[in-house]
Amino acid sequence: MRVLGIDPGLTRCGIGIVDGGLGRKPRFVAAGVVRTDAGLDVALRLLALEAGLAEWFDEYAPEAVAIERVFAQHNRHSVIDTAQASGVAALVAARRGLPAAFHTPSEVKAAVTGSGRADKAQVGLLVAKVLGLTAAPRPADAADAVALAICHLWRGGATNRLVTATLAARGSL
Repeated sequence: MRVLGIDPGLTRCGIGIVDGGLGRKPRFVAAGVVRTDAGLDVALRLLALEAGLAEWFDEYAPEAVAIERVFAQHNRHSVIDTAQASGVAALVAARRGLPAAFHTPSEVKAAVTGSGRADKAQVGLLVAKVLGLTAAPRPADAADAVALAICHLWRGGATNRLVTATLAARGSL
């Protein structure tokens, strides 16, 4: 399965793509960021973000999308920007008929490092180690997006299979 991880942001939106499946070591495909000009009107920035994300979806044809769940920070303005970017990411996935899952930062950290309190450096180090890379993807937003994709492969897929099996057993599918 190919998972596209998204670390949402309005200025820098991290993108990470990983292939993997049950019993297979995750394989790094690509990572980068979609940037928008902070001087533009917010609506135009969201439009630019949508176009940038669409290019990644079109080029790499993911089968699932993992988006970092927005959490409250001290700066309400940045939370709003991040939430808007998250919504655009979910919209781009939905337009393509792809499932989008939301993972909390602590869930991603725990999946990749074993600790939900790991710092960015630890996450980057373990992402590189898991994928057999010499260094973590750069910038940090891209490494976080790759960590999201790994988390989804390891946790999201199992959760989705459990829900599907439960619904099938109940005759709800």
